[in-house]
Amino acid sequence: MHFPLFKKFTRTKMVASLATMVYTALLSTPAIADETCMSPYMAKIVGQEDFVYVWTLGVEGVGDGQDKLVTVDVNPKSKHYGRVIDSLSVGGRNEAHHSGFTDDRRYLWAGGLDTNKLFIFDVHSDPAKPKLHKVITDFVAKSGGVVGPHTTYALPGRMMITGLSNNKDHGGRTALVEYTNEGEYIATHWMPTDANLQGAKKGGKLADGYGYDVRALPRRNVMVTSSFTGWSNYMMDFGKMLQDKEAMKRFGNTVVVWDLHTRKPKKVLDVPGAPLEIRCAWQPNHNWCLTTTALTSKVWMIYEDESGEWHAKTVADIGDPSKVPLPVDFSIMSDDSGFFVNTFMDGKSRYFDLSDPHNPKQVYETVIGAQVNMVSGSWDGKRQYYTSSLLANWDKKGKDDEQFFRAYHWDGKKLVKQFEIDFYKEKLGRSHQMRFGAYSLYAKSRDRQIEGSAVAATE
Repeated sequence: MHFPLFKKFTRTKMVASLATMVYTALLSTPAIADETCMSPYMAKIVGQEDFVYVWTLGVEGVGDGQDKLVTVDVNPKSKHYGRVIDSLSVGGRNEAHHSGFTDDRRYLWAGGLDTNKLFIFDVHSDPAKPKLHKVITDFVAKSGGVVGPHTTYALPGRMMITGLSNNKDHGGRTALVEYTNEGEYIATHWMPTDANLQGAKKGGKLADGYGYDVRALPRRNVMVTSSFTGWSNYMMDFGKMLQDKEAMKRFGNTVVVWDLHTRKPKKVLDVPGAPLEIRCAWQPNHNWCLTTTALTSKVWMIYEDESGEWHAKTVADIGDPSKVPLPVDFSIMSDDSGFFVNTFMDGKSRYFDLSDPHNPKQVYETVIGAQVNMVSGSWDGKRQYYTSSLLANWDKKGKDDEQFFRAYHWDGKKLVKQFEIDFYKEKLGRSHQMRFGAYSLYAKSRDRQIEGSAVAATE
């Protein structure tokens, strides 16, 4: 068969044309999430992640004493596997806590609960070596008095930031604060209270106005927020707080269901015991989210019934609630088949089977360390990463104050440790939250890969 048109193409031009088509296809990858606790609007890593970025609290007398973004190489094929390859200090100690990517995953936003600063890192120019792109220092003033930027959550072209407190009484009354991806303030959405429900319905007794985490279920046009405590508590020594009866009354007991598009609260649900992280189902027929309560060690389901109404109910205990193991972070599987949940006080990670989401069953547990806080899992569920710090004044003292990054393989039945990094030994500080990075996400690295393939093809 004869194709005269092909005579006009050299082999090199054909390869270049093919490279362009491949590049275009790569850029059209669907936007879901890689790490299963992230926004469904984000670009995703479905294969092996190259890096884990650890948002780390500075400790006086440890290294430079500053908060920092620490980059760990986690690709087993790399010659730097299992090592810290970069550390970027941001100046001072801000009570580094949570971080989150923009929807295009080019920038990582990270907050300081004490100074109320927002640090925006460029992670796309060189994923192995993030750069500090911008620092927002007027968060409290712009937001109208919100204190303690916590969750930084990606929406299309926007970052939704939960506050933990306010600058009037440093209590738990707070708001959601919305920014553009470029760091420009848009709006403040205050949590509904008994005094001002803002059109929301009460599904129980309370509307306390507290905040902590936020997640979205776009297919149901829903955002869900949880509640925790204010600045006066989270900056207090943990032992002292436990002995303070008034302080122990200042914890959130609600979850709020919002209209995602209008940013208006729809319903306030009673969830007693300080509900923390929220994890929403990924499967299209699963209209529910889960949260755990720090003070009562329960798993709660926030779910939509057949009539479209949202409800909250307890579905499981975590350990022995009478011993207050203090559930902290948890990570759901991408197929909704189960989740890992950590308990800070006993240093354990537990795995619950979700074959029946309304009746989770614990099927595995192991001790990660003397204390453990965060857990982050890969999209395929095969890798789980752990860090140790909760809050600077809440971490354990003495020998139990372990500060680590630990990587595990999960075979569906047990966790097997792959490597660990001692953050104190490396003079880095207190390891807190993790986010994943990969060369394959960004155009520059794709260009390099395609150009390299094209050169190889013409040699």
